[in-house]
Amino acid sequence: MAYNLQPLITILQQLLNPEQKRWILDHNKPQLQSLLEKSASLKQILENSPLPKAETSLESQIRDAAHEAEDIIESHMVDRMLSKPGDASLAFLTPDLQQVMQKLDSVMEQVVASQELVSGVEEVLQLLPDGTSSSGASPLQDPSWKSIVVGVDEDLMLLKDRLTGTQSKLEIVPIVGMGGIGKTTLARQLYRDPLIVEHFSSLAWVTISQDYDMRAILLGLLRCIIGKEIDQHIENKNSSLKDILYQSLFGRKYFIVLDDIWSNIFWDEIRKYFPDNNNGSRIVITTRESVVAKHVSSQSKQHEMQLLNGSKSWNLLRQEVFEEEEDCPAALERIGRNIASNCGGLPLAIHVVGGLLSKANRARDLWENVANDVSAVVAQSGEQFSNILSLSYNHLPSHLRPCFLYMGAFPEDYEIKPSRLIRLWVAEGFLRSNGDKSMEEEAEDCLNALVARNLVSVRAFKSTGRPKRYGIHDLMRDLCLKKGEEQGFVHVKKKRVGMVNKDSVYSLRRVSVHPSYRIGDVYASAELMSFARSFVCTGLASREILSSVFFCLRLLRVLDILEIKFPQFPTEILHILNLHYLAFSCNVEVLPSYISRLCNLQTLVICTSLAYIDLPAEIWQMTELRHVKFGGAYISGVGYSDWILEKLQTISSIGFPSVKFLGRIPNIKYLGITSSRCSDLFHLHKLETLKFSCFRGDPRVSISGLRLPPSVRNLSLTRCEIAVEFMEYLSEELPNLEVLKLRDCKFKGLWDAEQQEFSKLQFLLLEQVQLVHWQADESSFPRLRHLVIRRCSALEEIPSGIGDILTLQTIELDECSPSVVASATLIIEEQRANGNDDLQLRM
Repeated sequence: MAYNLQPLITILQQLLNPEQKRWILDHNKPQLQSLLEKSASLKQILENSPLPKAETSLESQIRDAAHEAEDIIESHMVDRMLSKPGDASLAFLTPDLQQVMQKLDSVMEQVVASQELVSGVEEVLQLLPDGTSSSGASPLQDPSWKSIVVGVDEDLMLLKDRLTGTQSKLEIVPIVGMGGIGKTTLARQLYRDPLIVEHFSSLAWVTISQDYDMRAILLGLLRCIIGKEIDQHIENKNSSLKDILYQSLFGRKYFIVLDDIWSNIFWDEIRKYFPDNNNGSRIVITTRESVVAKHVSSQSKQHEMQLLNGSKSWNLLRQEVFEEEEDCPAALERIGRNIASNCGGLPLAIHVVGGLLSKANRARDLWENVANDVSAVVAQSGEQFSNILSLSYNHLPSHLRPCFLYMGAFPEDYEIKPSRLIRLWVAEGFLRSNGDKSMEEEAEDCLNALVARNLVSVRAFKSTGRPKRYGIHDLMRDLCLKKGEEQGFVHVKKKRVGMVNKDSVYSLRRVSVHPSYRIGDVYASAELMSFARSFVCTGLASREILSSVFFCLRLLRVLDILEIKFPQFPTEILHILNLHYLAFSCNVEVLPSYISRLCNLQTLVICTSLAYIDLPAEIWQMTELRHVKFGGAYISGVGYSDWILEKLQTISSIGFPSVKFLGRIPNIKYLGITSSRCSDLFHLHKLETLKFSCFRGDPRVSISGLRLPPSVRNLSLTRCEIAVEFMEYLSEELPNLEVLKLRDCKFKGLWDAEQQEFSKLQFLLLEQVQLVHWQADESSFPRLRHLVIRRCSALEEIPSGIGDILTLQTIELDECSPSVVASATLIIEEQRANGNDDLQLRM
């Protein structure tokens, strides 16, 4: 539960930062400093030595103490801002802070005592004689290893080829995938396969798990390799067993399976005792951690397990229920296929449901009930399934746990953009910065870590191959909800119910409202929501959801209600002064100046159908702003403030930015500009994405004077006039450019790209571009993956040399001239003739 302390630590660090000028702490500063030190020390202790699983009461005390401290501090801050705007003095009642610190002291003592007790028990256990370990049980002999295998035929063939191939050097073959996807089952099939058994002279299997015992593992391997003879070595120390293992394998052609590896440390410890006999020996490991797989064998390709498709899912379920002796009744097949589909392609879930149905009556009503809520059936079928998935959560470092649990706030099959998820995590205060990276970069690392652990998956990719949307398996989401409810992390409202049961939860710290939910009795929820820090509404909803609970959300940090459409600016929001993240929909031409009261705001997102939004000058005095995005509109009203917005990283689209204003956003990464004049942006050394467009109806702007920093990776130009010299400038001065989009632009003359090299460009879009002649070959765009041409009526043809680009995957055409279509078709035909069947033409 160390993660519960991070938001408190973040708040204290911000208050005690000597550079912050918002608050004067006076006599409370020593107390706050002491509170920070206690919280940081407790967090470090918990991260280094997590609590035993049974210590749920102690975990609750830690959570409650951290939450209470947050509530005291942020309540005082909000009260001060509401009662005395502009007053910077911040004084806390000494007894309040003293009481919290006493609770933390008490918790610290209990944590230390608990860990000392655990340490003593472990010492006693190490003195006990070894029992018979099942970790070395051979799949050839153990009848419990029998299982139905469906959908892995292709995996088996690929892996058998690798295992029995001609390579003489010892090869490590990692099998990677989420919990329950069938890694162990696949390894088991390989281990029992007659071809494998015949090919290797020695076979051994051992299961590692999270809390491994190296001595038991070594004994398990040796029992497989040399049998009962190892018993005479039982009294030897680890080093002797390792030497025996090395000597037993030396000169042999062996096949080892190390099942369920979680740690790089384990591999580093045991690796040197597997000799490379240069005779084709193989080691297979299974792991949920892609990082471990890469560490174990950086030179060898990982075998990534995939979820089963609908057909394979049904075949597995059918065999689980009916085996070979019985056919599935026609009346149940449609429902059965639906059940299989609702298992989400996860073999473990199919096994659990299949086991239940195999023992139940073949009643249509029963099967329909299962189909309607597969997740509930799986959850109620026993602890084994939950325990297998929970292993992944239990192995997570403390700082990743809140990031994972937050995924449970979103509905089933929900896909979320990484930028939104990252900004939510930052606003919640989950992350700590070491100073070398921004909070967003730290959050991106956390997201990548969850993907590497196969807990979160990439659902869609951008044209450059970068992730576009993320999601989570439904059953893994159920784990999020279960853990989230147990730990008071998030409360999801998804059913049409009349009121909240006060006895069901201690308080609603984070609330996620799904589209089907309506709060019938808001007063039943008010007390529980008074300390809420996050309110997220997904899907279409009416304003009543917000209006009925608005008055009690005074400490909210996150208000994500983008799908609620307001006819006018909701002024109630201006009273939630603790907001860090605000997203809503509203057609408002002028933002009220009072929005600057939200002085903690980091992210402001407004979805609108208007062409522009006029911002008050006061908004540029909000120094905590990191991201400002107005979907569908450009921003007017800039250039009136002298504040340096060092934290600002995103502005969706700004109209006529002055040179002075551009000088006040030194760390901007994403910038949209709508203007009739060019700007020198070279000083924006962190700029990665620029979207420049001219106003509709105005003459196209010549962008010859546009100067960009070499950090730009994504460039979009709309309604511009482009000279040949400017394209030369882009190829020479933007070495990191990956995406180039040209819309409604006019070229002055021939674009001769044969004389240019866009060395990293992966995506090129030409849409409604006035370009007649275009010359290019494979050297112009050596890494191009996607070429898209839309409504370019003047273009005569696609250069034939484009087809010779080795990385090119697709050519997409839309409303193009017959000559362009003919040239694209000819390119495809020539590539087919040369054996390139990968290049696709889409029209």
